[in-house]
Amino acid sequence: MDINTLSFNENGLLPAIVQDEQTGEVLMLAYMNKEAIERTLETGEAWFYSRSRQQLWHKGATSGNRQLVKRISLDCDNDTLLLQVEPIGPACHTGEQSCFFQTIQEEQPSVNSVVGEVVREIKERRDNAVKGSYTSYLFQEGVDKILKKIGEETTEVVIAAKNRDKDELANELADLTYHTLVLMELLEVSVEDVKKVLRDRRPKKEVLRVE
Repeated sequence: MDINTLSFNENGLLPAIVQDEQTGEVLMLAYMNKEAIERTLETGEAWFYSRSRQQLWHKGATSGNRQLVKRISLDCDNDTLLLQVEPIGPACHTGEQSCFFQTIQEEQPSVNSVVGEVVREIKERRDNAVKGSYTSYLFQEGVDKILKKIGEETTEVVIAAKNRDKDELANELADLTYHTLVLMELLEVSVEDVKKVLRDRRPKKEVLRVE
């Protein structure tokens, strides 16, 4: 699709929602003009237009918290973009992972970003071992210990499933998922690596590209 066919507002801007590709967490809302879109497509990193400074800005150019753009989607009215990114550091200038960290109303805690949060915590425990931390202990023990735990948790999942116990099964699947994520971090397999395999196994769909 030609950029010139996009429905920019009277100031030549489009709102751009930025989402963590792995976790689905909404990271920020910014604006893009034609040049910001072109820079983003050329570099593979997020560029926006600052309405307060009235100039282009390269996300992370100063802070280092860049956003690697994996996918750009356009809404049905051609006037809003969705950028799915791999964030290199927090999105918010406050240091929070997402700009949307202040909750006004909540019926129940969101689980959309929990996997990403667990992955970040596991990585932190690997990089900075903490005495008494079970995750740090697993990394210290190495792959054989982690594999032993995965074997044990797999057996527990089977037993819970045979018992038709939904709560028990959810708990055992959570344990298995956690230990699997620890193994993935140890062997440097990312959630995105697994998602890519799953995507590749699905029937191919036509991808709408902005050109």
